[in-house]
Amino acid sequence: MFMDYEKTSHWMDEFWSDAVLPALCEYIRVPNQSPAFDLNWEHNGLLDQAVELVERWVRACAVPGLHAEIVRLPGRTPLLFLEWSGDTDRTVLLYGHVDKQPPFEGWEPGLDPFVPVVRGERLYGRGSADDGYAAFAMVAAMAYIAEHRVPRPRCVALIEACEESGSGDLPAYIEALRSRIGRPELVVALDSGCGDYERLWVTVSLRGLVNGLLTVAVLREGIHSGAGSGIVPSSFRIARMLLSRLEDERTGVVLLPDLCPSIPEERRQECEQMAAVVGRNLLETIPFLPGVHAVREEVTELLLNRTWRPQLEVTGGAGLPTPPAAGNVLRPMTQLKLSLRLPPGVDGEIAARELKNVLERDPPYGARVSFDQVEAATGWNAPPLAPPLRHSLYQASEGYFGAPPCFMGEGGTIPFVAMLNRMFPKAQFLVTGVLGPHSNAHGPNEFLHLPTARRISAVLVEVLALLGTQSLHA
Repeated sequence: MFMDYEKTSHWMDEFWSDAVLPALCEYIRVPNQSPAFDLNWEHNGLLDQAVELVERWVRACAVPGLHAEIVRLPGRTPLLFLEWSGDTDRTVLLYGHVDKQPPFEGWEPGLDPFVPVVRGERLYGRGSADDGYAAFAMVAAMAYIAEHRVPRPRCVALIEACEESGSGDLPAYIEALRSRIGRPELVVALDSGCGDYERLWVTVSLRGLVNGLLTVAVLREGIHSGAGSGIVPSSFRIARMLLSRLEDERTGVVLLPDLCPSIPEERRQECEQMAAVVGRNLLETIPFLPGVHAVREEVTELLLNRTWRPQLEVTGGAGLPTPPAAGNVLRPMTQLKLSLRLPPGVDGEIAARELKNVLERDPPYGARVSFDQVEAATGWNAPPLAPPLRHSLYQASEGYFGAPPCFMGEGGTIPFVAMLNRMFPKAQFLVTGVLGPHSNAHGPNEFLHLPTARRISAVLVEVLALLGTQSLHA
């Protein structure tokens, strides 16, 4: 559907400036952390405070036909449920979240995770881009559509408060609200990334993940290294040997064939197209030390590594004293926390079992070896976009950004996307977001690129207007 892009952009700029930005700043000031990082969330009420803030704002917007309700299931984080009547029974399910990552250290002078600061086109503060803006962006689109009497589909929105902890509460809420959600023809999630701020970026795949603890024990207690080395095998060396079963340490290539499926040709082409857009700028977003370079030269191959190839990282360890406290002791054990990113489509639970089998099988020197799964998540490969939706996204990106859209895989894991795809297998998916270069969602100096957020609101107008006039299944 063709929109008046200049008119819509101007309206959206004003709405964001007058209505969204003040409320979003108020949201940043709430120091609510996801329940995995705030075990006292029920007692301190900060997650409830954040959800209630958004609910009050939605009600204050007074969008005709839009109903807002906070749903609370016993023992679970609260959820904001929005329901908007439509001119048709075609349903769009929209998703966002209000829980936040921990504050982290290292914020620049003048910046603070819970103090909103606008510098130029950036709004700094924890949760601004991940994912506090989402509820405001989708309601801004609804407000425009209602004011300008654009045909619209029925819309429901789930704004959860547990995403940064793995969305563990979301399935229970979807089950409780299933009759009210209905059967969505399109699912829209605004919690993903973008390669730059110059066009619309559509996420087409997500990697999965296995986290676990590898423990290697050889002694009941530590002994003098002069007495034991050469007799007792080093637990650290055994851990190195076991990791070599998983990964070629020279190249980083994961050696387990079942975890390395073939990459679809369409996804290869999308990585080539993304490489042509971002080029070597991709590396400028990585804080390399001087002289350190990437594992490959070709940008396309780096993107395929990041999105479609398994990658292993040791993210933590135990049994290793700090250097000042380390004596000449042959240590009794080494424990490593492993994080294995999985290609889309590889089942996380099956991968975790394979890791356990590979690592625990035939332990060198008879050492006590165990691999204990901490977390497993399956990635996601998007279903093909229906031609009307693809055409609409091209029009919207050209109209609001001045450039065609780009399709990208994400290297991270967003568990709820695969979950929603399993629950609604016939739905189309539009996954996008504002987490672009340097936005630093989980680290210091997180910011929301305001022009991109406003344009995504405008893109939503285009997409919802499409569903207001035709089915994607036609």
